[in-house]
Amino acid sequence: MGHGHKAGSLLFVPRLSEVIAALDALWPPASAEDWDAVGTVCGDPDQEVSRVLFAVDPVQEIVDEAVKLDADLLVTHHPLYLRGTTTVAASNFKGRVVHTLIKNDIALHVAHTNADRADPGVSDALAGALDLRVVRPLVPDPADADGRRGLGRVCELDHPLTVREFAARAAERLPATAQGIRVAGDPEALVRTVAVSGGSGDSLFADVRAAGVDAFLTADLRHHPASEARAHSPLALLDAAHWATEWPWCELAAAQLDEISDRHGWDLRVHVSKTVTDPWNSHSPSPGAPN
Repeated sequence: MGHGHKAGSLLFVPRLSEVIAALDALWPPASAEDWDAVGTVCGDPDQEVSRVLFAVDPVQEIVDEAVKLDADLLVTHHPLYLRGTTTVAASNFKGRVVHTLIKNDIALHVAHTNADRADPGVSDALAGALDLRVVRPLVPDPADADGRRGLGRVCELDHPLTVREFAARAAERLPATAQGIRVAGDPEALVRTVAVSGGSGDSLFADVRAAGVDAFLTADLRHHPASEARAHSPLALLDAAHWATEWPWCELAAAQLDEISDRHGWDLRVHVSKTVTDPWNSHSPSPGAPN
């Protein structure tokens, strides 16, 4: 996927500092969780940026793709050093990522929980991929007077679907992964309202119950929280692959940067990686298992 500009227009190549300022306006770093590690990991503020690649994970495969693309900036959702480090030696895979980036003059910028909380943000992109109408944030940001920012989204379907049908829609609309969509609940129950949260969402069960929705679609649901949630209510649970629930944000973010680029007259091309970086790459169903 690439975004460009109309021929004949007078364009100029922006500097990294200008592009980062635009990204920080979309996803203010101050709105990230305290434990998070967002912002620019490497890159010279004065370097020119003419090509940007968006991806979920800052792994070597994605960095190699950025090199092949001749990108000047890689923007990822997940941090490279979430827990900090004391070394960037190339003897470990994260160090090799840093070395590859710097050797090829590629900057790395991270937008994580600040992109989750944004309006629009990660869960808006997930809702859009599933053709859901966003009603409000699942967990509103108390600092947002308009009540539009926050974690997760409460959504409505355009018409009711059974849990089975909604799971099939999710499997069709989200990027293909080995996991697909796991479901807990009555397959024939009707779904009119849905809570969605890109990435790991089982810390939000209390908010989901308070929202009174029919279903909750997220990722990384663990046994005990899911079991307890089912015991509390007839809420249907749809568990997708973590990467798949966050990848739609890359397309949203690329479109946002492309719009900013057009507005400023930047000579900038924006791309989205379609490389699947979900760590699970195969699936063997149990004989006789329900489907």
